Amino acid sequence: MNEEKNEIDKQETKKKRFVFLFRIFVFLIIAAVGTAADLLSKHWVFSSLGMPGTYRWVDAPELNAVYWLWDGVFGFQTGLNEGGLFGLGQGGSFIFAGLSFVALIAVLIFLPFAAAEGLMLTITFGLITAGILGNCYDRLGLHGLTWHYTGNGHQFGEPVYAVRDWILVMLGSFHYPNFNIADACLVCAAGLLVFRVVFMSRSTG
Repeated sequence: MNEEKNEIDKQETKKKRFVFLFRIFVFLIIAAVGTAADLLSKHWVFSSLGMPGTYRWVDAPELNAVYWLWDGVFGFQTGLNEGGLFGLGQGGSFIFAGLSFVALIAVLIFLPFAAAEGLMLTITFGLITAGILGNCYDRLGLHGLTWHYTGNGHQFGEPVYAVRDWILVMLGSFHYPNFNIADACLVCAAGLLVFRVVFMSRSTG
């Protein structure tokens, strides 16, 4: 009986270890794919449309000011955000970069607990990591952009320490703040956390 129980315990331990490692793998994939998609899309749009206010062709600037996929509703438009989500805290790029590092460390510390708890929380952590890395890359100026004008506290040719935004959404006449894939990852992660707290806590309560 003891041998049989020990064998069952070993199998359960192996199963739990496999599930744990699978969830860590899912976390790494989501974090890597999300970060890559964010950085590559920013590079492509800024290379195609140019910096905000500067367009590729002088004879048809409207073609690059906004590239509409759904006219008047959804399109691409470059923007630079020196603040946080939704443009809050303008001018605080380095502060937000510091907070991002703190948040990333917290994610890595609590990741084993998240992976042990469930797949949804692991996915949430992956989305948060992708959002942090994508925007922190920009806040540190690693994209290599420089300011193309003098004004608003900037000099022509100075490095840009700002997040590259490019997704344009119009809600009727309201211009929703331009955002990027990293922002979308963070918002989706927040949505998953709210869903988990509100709905899953009810089902287990």
